[in-house]
Amino acid sequence: MDAATTAALQKVLDDTRVRTGAPGALARIISTNGTWTGASGTTAASGTSKPGATDHTRVGSLTKTMTATVLLQLVQESKVSLADPIGKYVPGAPNPSATLQQVADMSSGIPSYTASNAFTDTYFAHPEKPWQPQQLVDIAKSMPAVFAPGQGWQYSNTNYGLLGMVIEKVLGQPIGEVFGKRLFGPLGMDNTSFPGDSTAIPAPYLSGLTNQGQPAGSNVDSTHWNPSMAFTAGAVISTLDDPQKWGAALFTGAGILDARTQQLRRDSILHSPPPNSPTAGYGIGLGDRDGWWGHDGDLPGYNSVLFHNYTTNTTVIVLTNTDNSTTIDGRPTPAAQAIFAGLAAALPQ
Repeated sequence: MDAATTAALQKVLDDTRVRTGAPGALARIISTNGTWTGASGTTAASGTSKPGATDHTRVGSLTKTMTATVLLQLVQESKVSLADPIGKYVPGAPNPSATLQQVADMSSGIPSYTASNAFTDTYFAHPEKPWQPQQLVDIAKSMPAVFAPGQGWQYSNTNYGLLGMVIEKVLGQPIGEVFGKRLFGPLGMDNTSFPGDSTAIPAPYLSGLTNQGQPAGSNVDSTHWNPSMAFTAGAVISTLDDPQKWGAALFTGAGILDARTQQLRRDSILHSPPPNSPTAGYGIGLGDRDGWWGHDGDLPGYNSVLFHNYTTNTTVIVLTNTDNSTTIDGRPTPAAQAIFAGLAAALPQ
């Protein structure tokens, strides 16, 4: 990339980071014009160290892209069918007739446990508390179904917790081992891990800052909050380099899926019903936002983005150590998503 472009990208990163209140931010753009990496701010709200590519962070719902990939591997291996009902694998699951495909593309009607006051009250009172996947599902079971399977669309973290339980049952292995053997190891993602119910994060790391569950105007360090509340919907830890490796596989299927199954994922994008639209939709652990394919991730204190534009062959990665939002076009927008929007607009057309 030329000097003028990299300078413009760095200015977007710096200015948007300040606007969102993120202590620190990392970004990388991989394109046919070259690769640019930018860093801004500090690794912690009260720190002085600049963030770097080796700093570990919690990537939140980028985990869903991994869970969905293993599900598709099991389909490819004829170990499961996307037409199977979730109740076949998780007895007593909410909306048990919802198919694995409906669970994966968020059309299952299964409510998200994170929308339950009973959950959030307990979580924010004791953020270090470990959670078992079945406990999270039981919270969802106590809530009314959002709609009958296939009769609507709503993002639900419960869906991806259930898929993690399916994977563990079918393979007879804990999900951390599954991810390691099927994804992280083969792709050389040596700094990516599934933490289970450990609150530890490998050093060096970004310290998370969040206002979730706090009095208005207050923030708290959430670095060591327990990630088991996210399970296979959002618990993975990674660095800037590893999402680049993951993106190279996720957006092509290389090393993880055969061409037919990769196309199945591409074709799974739902462009209706609302809030999906002709220019924005969601499929099996993958979304399309006006030509940018991928996912973002939120966990208290952390926000991440991994998107790819097939037309321009450009990948954008953004990691921030806050999930706090700023207002863009009248809507609250988390830090990494705000930075992504600015970077995408600054790229040469």
